[in-house]
Amino acid sequence: MLIELPIVDKDSQRNKKPEWLRVKLPIGDNYKKVRELVDSNNLHTICQSGHCPNMGECWGEGTATFMILGNVCTRSCSFCAVATGRPTEYDTDEPRRVAEAIKLMGVKHAVITSVNRDELKDRGAEIWYQTVKLTKEYCPETTIETLIPDTKANWDALELMISGGQEVVSHNMETVKRLYRLVRPQAKYERSLEQIKRIKEYGKRTKTGIMVGLGETKEDVFEIMDELVEHGCDVLTIGQYLQPTKMHIAVAEYIHPDLFAEYKEVGLAKGLNYVESGPLVRSSYHSERHV
Repeated sequence: MLIELPIVDKDSQRNKKPEWLRVKLPIGDNYKKVRELVDSNNLHTICQSGHCPNMGECWGEGTATFMILGNVCTRSCSFCAVATGRPTEYDTDEPRRVAEAIKLMGVKHAVITSVNRDELKDRGAEIWYQTVKLTKEYCPETTIETLIPDTKANWDALELMISGGQEVVSHNMETVKRLYRLVRPQAKYERSLEQIKRIKEYGKRTKTGIMVGLGETKEDVFEIMDELVEHGCDVLTIGQYLQPTKMHIAVAEYIHPDLFAEYKEVGLAKGLNYVESGPLVRSSYHSERHV
């Protein structure tokens, strides 16, 4: 049984979280099993590092989003809870451990992501390739979604990164064009769109995610939808930004569920194949539906 608790905003009483923002307390046997597998195999998950509000639900169903290439990112995005700095971890045995953990979990659909490793010449592409390839060998019936970082226009690295056999390749835009420099100072809006376009040209099902509540307008959201359709994006996820700590960019607005429903309707009408839109939606939420 899952117990729902309201999120408590300790940092901003002036912008109190509304009642529709609720998370599920992580309890139950399946949650414990996943946690034990992650800990015993010395693995990282974005569920933990990114403070995901859906961790209780997803882990309770026996799924997790594995984060490879360590848990320290070379980027310092203003919204992200993942630690930033100079990574030291580069474990060539990690692909095997991730594949074995996915097999032990018995999941039908696996999601794999990573931190940015800008200091590596190949952006970590070889580890990406080996992780997907071994997971397919260990779990031939399992479908895979990879949520990959910005390769900084290293298109050879991108091709290797997505050539291991995964069915879905996701690269998050994170926010609208007007707010890019504020939210993602080390990224480029046009470069991420180009990366999505190239992923589509490689024959993969393409996916991206954005956050709302950062100060964007409806017109900003409609603009990025048009750009995504133009660049070959198949799936879009839209979720509420939640400030992980007081050191991160503040929430500008809590978006009502009715507007999330409108975004889904408009996105589908514009030509996106699938839109997952809701306050607690995150990139990997219900990802098995996106294959």
